[in-house]
Amino acid sequence: MNTTAHTIPFLPTSETTAIEGDFPIVEISQIAEQESWRKEINRPIYHIHKWWATRLGSVFRGITLAALSEPGTDVWQSFYKHHQLSGKVVLDPFMGSGTTLGEATKLGAKAIGCDINPVSTFQVRQAFTRVPEPELRAAFARLEAQVTPEIRRYYQTRDPVSGELIPVLYCFWVKMVTTPENETIPLFSRYVFSQDTYPKKKPKAQLVCPACWEVMENRYDATEVVCPHCAQPFNPQQGPAAGQYVTAQNGKRYRIKDLLPADKPLAQRMYAMMALRPNGEKIYLPVRDEDRALYTDAETRLVQEDLPLPTLAVRSGHNTDQALGYNYRHWRDFFNARQLLCLGLLLRSILEIEDVAVQEQMLCLFSGTLEFNNMFCSFKGEGTGAVRHMFSHHILKPERAPLENSVWGTDKSSGTFSTLFESRLLRAKRYLDEPFEVDFQRTLLGERLGAIKTVASSPIDVQQVDSWAQFKAIPNAMMVLNGDSAALPIPAKSVDAVVTDPPYFDFVHYSELSDFFFAWLSPVLKGRYAWFERADSSAPGEVQHKDSRVFARQLAAVFTECQRVLKDDGVLAFSFHHSRVEGWATIYEAITAAGLAVVASHPVHAELRAASPKTAAKEPISLDAILVCKKRSVANIYLDEKAAIVNAKTLAKRLENAGMSISSADRFVIIASQMLVVLSSQTRGFDTVCSALHRAAQQIAIAPIQQQVIA
Repeated sequence: MNTTAHTIPFLPTSETTAIEGDFPIVEISQIAEQESWRKEINRPIYHIHKWWATRLGSVFRGITLAALSEPGTDVWQSFYKHHQLSGKVVLDPFMGSGTTLGEATKLGAKAIGCDINPVSTFQVRQAFTRVPEPELRAAFARLEAQVTPEIRRYYQTRDPVSGELIPVLYCFWVKMVTTPENETIPLFSRYVFSQDTYPKKKPKAQLVCPACWEVMENRYDATEVVCPHCAQPFNPQQGPAAGQYVTAQNGKRYRIKDLLPADKPLAQRMYAMMALRPNGEKIYLPVRDEDRALYTDAETRLVQEDLPLPTLAVRSGHNTDQALGYNYRHWRDFFNARQLLCLGLLLRSILEIEDVAVQEQMLCLFSGTLEFNNMFCSFKGEGTGAVRHMFSHHILKPERAPLENSVWGTDKSSGTFSTLFESRLLRAKRYLDEPFEVDFQRTLLGERLGAIKTVASSPIDVQQVDSWAQFKAIPNAMMVLNGDSAALPIPAKSVDAVVTDPPYFDFVHYSELSDFFFAWLSPVLKGRYAWFERADSSAPGEVQHKDSRVFARQLAAVFTECQRVLKDDGVLAFSFHHSRVEGWATIYEAITAAGLAVVASHPVHAELRAASPKTAAKEPISLDAILVCKKRSVANIYLDEKAAIVNAKTLAKRLENAGMSISSADRFVIIASQMLVVLSSQTRGFDTVCSALHRAAQQIAIAPIQQQVIA
């Protein structure tokens, strides 16, 4: 498709990099959208462990390439070429999962990453550490021999047909409340507990009887069922729990929170299992006395064993208060007794691995496994990855019908230590040897066909260092730091480009969530790394605050440090989106306070529209604005408000002509980011910026954006 007809007429004449001019927003957005469908497969190195808001590698390859290239460079024509930008240095002060570091290294540049969060620092170091696959497989085999029989013993059940013990893949639980009249009620919203992802095509489903708790098969939409075991008639679509209320047998309604125990989470009942027969058939079974006795055995053994289990308390916060409200006081409360026992046994065996590099790779894998093996997980259904991990919501929401995974797992499992060893750890290590890009097969006319993988970089082989002296002296050095990015151990004017994705002030509070992993990792790593020697994963310099003005000051401190270490002709480029004017005004304040100015902005695809919680939004944002900043002393800005509106319309049209669906919220991202270029021509007040953004949004026929100024 020819996109040159809509090229934006950027006016600055003092460009020193390609990213200050036009940018291939269509082509990179198309690749980014393809990557976003399976980020963990298309960029496995950044998904070795859970991190939040992980950016798309293809977008950051484009940003980094453009930020390090001369003005006028055709970035898209250079995108799939091998580059050796030796001598160039790229910094990411909010490195997160390490996307910028990987993309800069693949281009032949040197990379420095810093994050204040210890979990981020640990996972990035593990991502870029080379450990031969045979050594990892040997360690995995030793763990399998040592601990697997112990774990699998607690995840087995008896086949009612053969009488033999067979492995359990998943156990289904439901939370219970007890009324003042002493009636115990399960919090089922419906009695269908398993159905296919596409039930109209495959209507077969699994039901549990509300009277005898037997498991039966019927249609997912059945409304009149008679239990074949106890002859009880019931409507599978109507459970006793609805919204925040539960209904007793006498018809009386209670608010569920009013029935919480005084000092502990709600009781839970295990009622069904999915097991695996030797021929590969998956079967659903009710829970029998033998199964309950096995769980009781695990409870008893947990008390007797000396295991490396978490003791950290859950602290109050935006993302943790809902869990605290349901009496989850400590991070170990997120697991049942069997999970704690099996995870503790596994961790103890990992800590016996003598080779530190191999041990830490396994620790990283273990920590990542926790996400899918706790009682905040739920069942996604048949026909897809079975386990919905605990971070599918941005708050820690207790599940009324949690799913217990089998920790070590089988080759038919999802989200277990053994399956993630193959799908996460080994896949990430192989990417170091063959760092591929997502591409499309195309017809002679340029029309897209299927996606393919293209190797456009040399293998990633870096030596991780902690000091600037080492970084300068070693040709393939990468500096991975933990600490406050407002005080970097880097000389002034030593960085060619800063490429990053800063946190959002009113969204995910990373350290509150990362405490879940920190609670397990800190006790075993604090003697090795000083940055794990702290009360929790937060730190005084953390850039995160619900008050936009406080957040602006925090972010400005980091941007000021970036301005100090940035060369005079370098750029700071970062991705950002927000649905409200004060979010953009906050970013403007931080940029301006740091002595920087926005000189260009490019909208690109950022996230999968189907991603949760985006699907809940009426107008989901699927675009990021790439804001390109330079030192104010060298920035020449000529864009006015009228030109910004024309540019915004043209950019949206380019994306729409390429087949992308652009929501009203996306349009606001485009115009707001263009307006930041206009507003950067001189220092403006917070309220003035909000008014200008609001006015520009109205002029391009976007429904008025609510102006919520936080004093």
